[in-house]
Amino acid sequence: MINVGIIGTGFMTVAHLKAYQKVPLARVAALANPSGRNLDGDFSKVAGNVGDQNPVRLDMTQVKAYRRIEDLLADPTLHAVDICTPTHTHVDLCLAALAAGKHVLVEKPLARTSAEARRIAEAAAEAATKGVFLMPALCIRFWPEYAWVRQAIVAGTYGRVRDARFRRVAQAPAWGHQHFLKGSDSGGALFDLHVHDTDFVVHCFGRPRSVTSGGYSKVSGAIDHVFTLFRFDDGPVVTAEGSWAMTEGFGFNMAFTVNFERATVDFDIARGADALRLYAAGQSPATIKPDGGDGYIGEIRHFIESIQAGRAPTLVTPADAALSIEVCEAEERSALNGETIVLS
Repeated sequence: MINVGIIGTGFMTVAHLKAYQKVPLARVAALANPSGRNLDGDFSKVAGNVGDQNPVRLDMTQVKAYRRIEDLLADPTLHAVDICTPTHTHVDLCLAALAAGKHVLVEKPLARTSAEARRIAEAAAEAATKGVFLMPALCIRFWPEYAWVRQAIVAGTYGRVRDARFRRVAQAPAWGHQHFLKGSDSGGALFDLHVHDTDFVVHCFGRPRSVTSGGYSKVSGAIDHVFTLFRFDDGPVVTAEGSWAMTEGFGFNMAFTVNFERATVDFDIARGADALRLYAAGQSPATIKPDGGDGYIGEIRHFIESIQAGRAPTLVTPADAALSIEVCEAEERSALNGETIVLS
């Protein structure tokens, strides 16, 4: 059994708590939050933008509560920590957790800048030589529908990809305004939300040759709506849109369309049970229902199983997360300067 301590007690923690309940090899054994918020285990008023909205209440007779993060990291009964705190805190927390000999799962984005992300990646590489592992929580790589289409892309199941578009748009986040709506800390929607699709584009097609982006700020002072064209040598036409600029009441939507030579795959979370549709040449349109629960379950299962096996997680690495932030930085420069940015 892997005992996990979660640092941070906001909406992302709730998503992780629900996922840990589906991973039998892991047990949430501690929580830490310097403010004390939700350390009574009652998360019933905390909600996110995706997944079930059932309330979470922990039995705190079975879970330790810490106001000092240093005390959680010093707890010898904990094998791993799960960092669900604001982005600008990730560097110090990751480095401290690795130094304490704890395995680390850290929410996206890995850091506020690619330079900071590389610091974490370098520390993680050193820790891995001692059998201590860090994994960025880029859950879309594990989301069943996204994992399914990536497999089709890599395997060439329906021929080459001609074009692909990804969309992740929402109204401004209603949780943690002080952090999310301060662009210098969160990076706005481009770094906090759109990074999922940037990472998935890189995951599917590799490092882009260049990006051309447009965008604007609405709520954070940073880029809160972005639309990017990713160019690849001999690759498909790939675009992605990310936003916190939708009007209140819109909620949240994520979707993608991939055009292969012999099929079109279309996903829209708003369709519920029919979210993933396959239109293959010579076949009737079909709904695809991949197994695996949501991406939070998948990422946490991979993290825990990797620890149990004594190996570094392979489906997403610190270097992957640092590259995604580097591409987001190029998108930001392109949107601000109105020019195509070539990635070195």
